[in-house]
Amino acid sequence: MEEPYLSREEETYKKQEKRVYEESDSFEKPEQFKIDDDDLEEDSPIEEVRAVVPNTDDPTQPVYTFRMWILGIFFTGALGFANMFFYYRKNMITVSSLVVQLLAFPLGKILEKIIPKSRFFNPGPFNMKEHVLISTMANCAVTTAYAVDIVTIQRIFYKQDIGWGGGILLILTTQLIGFGFAGFLRPYLVYPSVMVFPANLSQMSLFRSLHLKDYNWTGPSRLRWFFYMFSAMFVYYWVPGLFFPVLSFFSWACWIAPNNIVLGQLTSTASGLGLLGLTFDWSTVTGYLLSPLVVPSWAILNILVGFVFIAWILVPALYYTDVWDAKLFPILTPELFRADGSPWNISEVLTPENTLNATAYDEYGPVRMSTFFAITYGIGFAAISSILTHTFLFHGKEIWYQFKRSRSDNEDIHRKLMRAYPEVPSWWYGIIFVASFGVSFAVLYAFPMNTPWWTMFLAMAICLVFVLPIGIITALTNQTPGLNVLTEFIIGFAYPGHPIANVTFKTYGYISMVQCLMFVSDLKLGHYAKVPPRAMFNVQVVGTILAAFINLAVARWLMTSIDGFCTEAGYPFTCPSTNTFYSASVIWGAIGPQRMFGPGQIYNPTLYFFLIGFLLPIPFYFMAKKYPDSWWRWVHIPLIFNATGMMPPAMPINFSSWCLVGLLFMYVLRKYRHEWWKKYNYVTSAAFDCGLAVGTLVVFGVVQGSGWSPNWFGAGGQDFMGTPDNCPYGGTNFYGQ
Repeated sequence: MEEPYLSREEETYKKQEKRVYEESDSFEKPEQFKIDDDDLEEDSPIEEVRAVVPNTDDPTQPVYTFRMWILGIFFTGALGFANMFFYYRKNMITVSSLVVQLLAFPLGKILEKIIPKSRFFNPGPFNMKEHVLISTMANCAVTTAYAVDIVTIQRIFYKQDIGWGGGILLILTTQLIGFGFAGFLRPYLVYPSVMVFPANLSQMSLFRSLHLKDYNWTGPSRLRWFFYMFSAMFVYYWVPGLFFPVLSFFSWACWIAPNNIVLGQLTSTASGLGLLGLTFDWSTVTGYLLSPLVVPSWAILNILVGFVFIAWILVPALYYTDVWDAKLFPILTPELFRADGSPWNISEVLTPENTLNATAYDEYGPVRMSTFFAITYGIGFAAISSILTHTFLFHGKEIWYQFKRSRSDNEDIHRKLMRAYPEVPSWWYGIIFVASFGVSFAVLYAFPMNTPWWTMFLAMAICLVFVLPIGIITALTNQTPGLNVLTEFIIGFAYPGHPIANVTFKTYGYISMVQCLMFVSDLKLGHYAKVPPRAMFNVQVVGTILAAFINLAVARWLMTSIDGFCTEAGYPFTCPSTNTFYSASVIWGAIGPQRMFGPGQIYNPTLYFFLIGFLLPIPFYFMAKKYPDSWWRWVHIPLIFNATGMMPPAMPINFSSWCLVGLLFMYVLRKYRHEWWKKYNYVTSAAFDCGLAVGTLVVFGVVQGSGWSPNWFGAGGQDFMGTPDNCPYGGTNFYGQ
């Protein structure tokens, strides 16, 4: 029988496929992915990359096509709308770019068939590079613009409205300014093979499943396996998503004695510490930490250790010994209180210009917060200082080496193949930065932001210091420690009493880094897929600008059309993340860290975490150096401290379930079912995320359209407090109030 025609990519891939799945079992090293120096043909030295990324390229494939632009713009708009809409909901949902990957493929194939042949409109078969560019553009809309929270709290809580002009300029400058740093990080985070960015492997697995045939294969193909898992998750989600919602927060231990206050605080998964709690909902597992199927097991173990110690040992010990009058407040909440446990009313201590009235504050009394919330800030202090020490000790030599030799030698096959395409000139990135930086001053002075000019220089300096160390952690572990606490802390001391100035500074200093690393991560995806760098640059800029307009439009629409927006009266639009953002503006901006954490203040001891975080990596570094084959080499202090960085609004059940599932796939299955893991792990991750996202949208449409919802114990809300997990005292204080 005549052999079928194979493209250049498929021929090389066929050889690679045979080699990859004959490799011996392996387990990742700490601080990096498994490196194998005994390559049979030139390929990536990283096993995880070899398993999903083809080591070949066809530079003749077109990328700037009509179908790429039309599908990219359409999906960017759709994700920008959906994720902004879901962002304000109590159970926040994120529709990931994996859904775009899934839906764009058949649409691209349809356009390939129906559009007349043309160099621009239809140059031939819908190829993987077009597909990657569509997903990259849409990915710019996956995470809602952080600055939208400034617009929201100004309008809802501070009764100011900066209008369309101020809102769009604020969002555009905060979203784009970090792109300027990305161009200068390419030699350190994009080109080196060890900088993997694990989340990209899941995407590459799906791209390859859709576009490349599997050879030398036993069992279902990747594409067929994807549709099996996608269908299973889509069908299953109807159970916790509609018929049996308690499965999302399965607080079985609380039901033993639901009127026991301590038991409820410890075991409630919806509003307590979630001890012994379970979840059978993939959205709960991935709600804040994303898919655990792409994170190395050593990173999961570090997060698990930090989570257990902080959430299940340290916090209960402090709470039940009544440290900081803890029993007057719920054990876990972002809300603020007066010293007697009653809710804090910010309007009592602000001037008409939304700055602190010190006299009124002294009369009203100091602000208090839950023990967990206070400890989270302390842990955040430790995480920031530990990043600097850890990066210097463990990665200092690598950074210096890359600085000297990044553009010359020691390149893997993917870097060599990418040399076929012209790089993006550094001045392109410079223009983005200078333009965004310049317009930001217009935002500060043309609108009621109450933010002085010098804060912009300070915000950029903070971003510049931390972006590379945190970028390395992100590239290795898929976890990104935040600068939000540090930026709030610094501006709170430098410019106290100004809540809007505080959150504005935080956004420019923190989100500049986040946007930079998201841009770099997408560049790495393009690096794996062999997409011309200039094409990646262009679609990212277009996608970011388009998403900014859509985010603002949706946010303003919701704020004007929903009664009780961002309060319990507006359920399900209770805005948990926005309320946390608002609380931070009060703590760090209106009140200021001097009154909260200064000498003689109740939360002053948390400042010692700065010193603890700075010093703690040192002994572990020397122990790892002395015993290189022992468990010491697995310890990653910044990850341990970052374990509770998203709580609140994240709940402990999000972390415990994430760690459990992650260890099952990334340790147990990888070690004992290695062949299955190499074939299907990343495809399973992509399929679960896609099935959940599509199922969520369909279930939401059914509920909204029909108005029907179940009313039984399994639906939650059956106790006198109406809690989602039927555990009435999980969110109360020690006295049941």
